[in-house]
Amino acid sequence: MATLVVALKRLLRNFQAVPRSPRTTTPSTPTMSQHVAAMNRKNLQKLAETLSKSARHFTRHEVESLIRLYNTIVGRPIDPHSRGGIDRNTFRNILHNTFTMTDDMIMDRVFRGFDKDNDSYISVTEWIEGLSVFLRGTLDEKIKYCFEVYDLNGDGFISREEMFHMLKNSLLKQPTEEDPDEGIKDLVEITLKKMDHDHDSKLSYSDFEKAVREENLLLEAFGPCLPDSKSIMAFESQAFAEPGDL
Repeated sequence: MATLVVALKRLLRNFQAVPRSPRTTTPSTPTMSQHVAAMNRKNLQKLAETLSKSARHFTRHEVESLIRLYNTIVGRPIDPHSRGGIDRNTFRNILHNTFTMTDDMIMDRVFRGFDKDNDSYISVTEWIEGLSVFLRGTLDEKIKYCFEVYDLNGDGFISREEMFHMLKNSLLKQPTEEDPDEGIKDLVEITLKKMDHDHDSKLSYSDFEKAVREENLLLEAFGPCLPDSKSIMAFESQAFAEPGDL
């Protein structure tokens, strides 16, 4: 037992006598998630720089915020060149819940107005460029946008039948003894007299543009397809808020 104790003491003295090399700290290497995050930030900034040139009503910072919102809605970052994005039902929910739209026909047409390539999804590019007009468009841009919404079959005219369907959907449905369809037909005739400058019983883009320039209130003559100022302010205050402000 004594021999074991002596051996342990000698071993301990030898260990303490060995000079210890100074401890060095190696710089930590970035993790894979940090690499991915840095790459995503770089891609986001590059995409925002590109889109801020085509969506000229937004700053680059605002475009970055809208891309982040888009990724949140879709559930993942989307490659602007790949198929997929915000589908019809998701977009209709945004129009209804955020911008208080209720007319199914108009909401469907607004979706088509955003979905420029007609692939049934709104890409990140279509999202940014569409919102640029939807939220902050000039009168010229809004005239073009509204005409495309109201031209239901895309033939370049707003026909009597299209006016009838849109007005029937947009007017409040109230019980009345009179035939409501007759009242809507009368309203279509009044609208044509006001807006059909070349008297061909349908509205061309030129007819629509001229009428709206003469009376701006006719811009949404066939149903609300643009957000009101209150909805715009509410959306932008959330979309463009700094993370710490939320």
